[in-house]
Amino acid sequence: MIEFYFHPTPNPAKIALFLEESGLPYTLKPVDTSKGEQHLPAFRAINPNGKVPAIVDTEGPGGTRAVVFDSTAILLYLAEKSGQFIGAPEDRPQLLSWLMFIASGLGPFSGQAVHFQYAAPEGLDYAVNRYRREVDRHYQVLEDHLKRREFIVGNAYTIADMSAWGWLDRASRVLKNSEDPLGPYPELKRWFAQIDARPAVARARAVNKTHAFKSVNDEETKRSLFPSNFPKTA
Repeated sequence: MIEFYFHPTPNPAKIALFLEESGLPYTLKPVDTSKGEQHLPAFRAINPNGKVPAIVDTEGPGGTRAVVFDSTAILLYLAEKSGQFIGAPEDRPQLLSWLMFIASGLGPFSGQAVHFQYAAPEGLDYAVNRYRREVDRHYQVLEDHLKRREFIVGNAYTIADMSAWGWLDRASRVLKNSEDPLGPYPELKRWFAQIDARPAVARARAVNKTHAFKSVNDEETKRSLFPSNFPKTA
């Protein structure tokens, strides 16, 4: 059984999609990051970095309990465990390359674009411009790659597509005030529509509705999500 530690944000959404696609049995463990539950000792024992997603596989290698955190690591672990969505052996170099492109570039720049447009004080135009332009650049890299390609890696749907979908699903928030954020990227828009139409996507989105997560952006939320912005307490 997979214990899935979840909050309705892009990186956990990737894991929800994999679990719904693969049919692996799992139980949902909500972590309300706006309430600071990611900082509780019980969760830090699972992910010392205090981030979601994370999983506990009660039937890991050799039948032992396995703990995995970070969405890319989880996708690789689950794909290898199940033998699903990992591509052909000859696709492995490209699979790893595109997973890391998303993990180290597209995802973090998208997250920072969201932060500086919605959470940071006004007037930080340089930061907003910097991160939005980097998002645009990463979108263009994927746009060029997807010309004459149905999927990101090889000839089949893989965890690379799931990983990219997690952040591309939030493109309208990442590129604030854009009515059609993928409009300038027709190949990327085509690819996204194809992935987004999969039945498992609707089921993955429904996971968001299984728990009443906090939605108020108050002082507790800010301190929980951005603790480094505040003085350390004794």
